[in-house]
Amino acid sequence: MPLIDPGQPAPAFALKDQQGRTHTLADYAGRPVVLYFYPKDDTPGCTTETCEFRDTLPAFETSKAVVLGASILDTASKAKFASKHGVTFPLLADEAHVVAEAYGVWQEKAQYGRTYMGIVRTTYLIGPDGRVARRWDKVKVDGHAAEVLNAVKEIAS
Repeated sequence: MPLIDPGQPAPAFALKDQQGRTHTLADYAGRPVVLYFYPKDDTPGCTTETCEFRDTLPAFETSKAVVLGASILDTASKAKFASKHGVTFPLLADEAHVVAEAYGVWQEKAQYGRTYMGIVRTTYLIGPDGRVARRWDKVKVDGHAAEVLNAVKEIAS
């Protein structure tokens, strides 16, 4: 599936978080939603990205935005990752990579001369109307949460 462009409706989803609670996009209707896809729990880049969102969470909440992280590892992995790093926002388990495919972030990757399918680090900002407001491709993690927060403030004002 291709990436979802700004202005298009965000695909619906229903995924369990680290506590086994199911989250749907409809749960957050009328609020900005930051949905960031990351390759794997508790790896250096993914930990940095998640901890930046954790550290800026109060500012996102002030803007009425919800932050959701998603990767293909299971809820047990998410629970361990969240506990280890003090993450209180939902980390969603997309084990069958259905949501990653719907958002176009399940792509062929290459490393050390081999190719495989995996999540390409991508962040979507979904507006209160359920449409994609902004998308960040092949995210560089340092400073990313602050950049997303600025975009949230722009659509929230």
